[in-house]
Amino acid sequence: HVQLVESGGGSVQAGGSLRLSCAASYTGDPHCLAWFRQAPGKEREGVASTDSDGHQRYGDSVKGRFTISQDNAKSPLYLQMNDLKPEDTAMYYCAADKRSYLCRGTYTYWGQGTQVTVS
Repeated sequence: HVQLVESGGGSVQAGGSLRLSCAASYTGDPHCLAWFRQAPGKEREGVASTDSDGHQRYGDSVKGRFTISQDNAKSPLYLQMNDLKPEDTAMYYCAADKRSYLCRGTYTYWGQGTQVTVS
């Protein structure tokens, strides 16, 4: 049974930082773990991903500001978000599935999300 539980969201002023965590029980190998976000009225957007070989990829809008990390296969998945902007306001979700090309495939397993609000 796969469970993904996000935490760490909140409200922050522009220029501030937040770190999101995702407690993931997904152990399939090889795999992709990813962060997505969705703002009201907008399509879901891929934010960052990492695969079981440690390759990391980022959406253009967050490159240089966000960092995805996981210390080991049993540790939480993190998203360090720096220099936050109002346009980063969204519900953030973590997701997991078997590895796909550039981690751009579909994801079967999703968390319930954590809200990030930047003012």
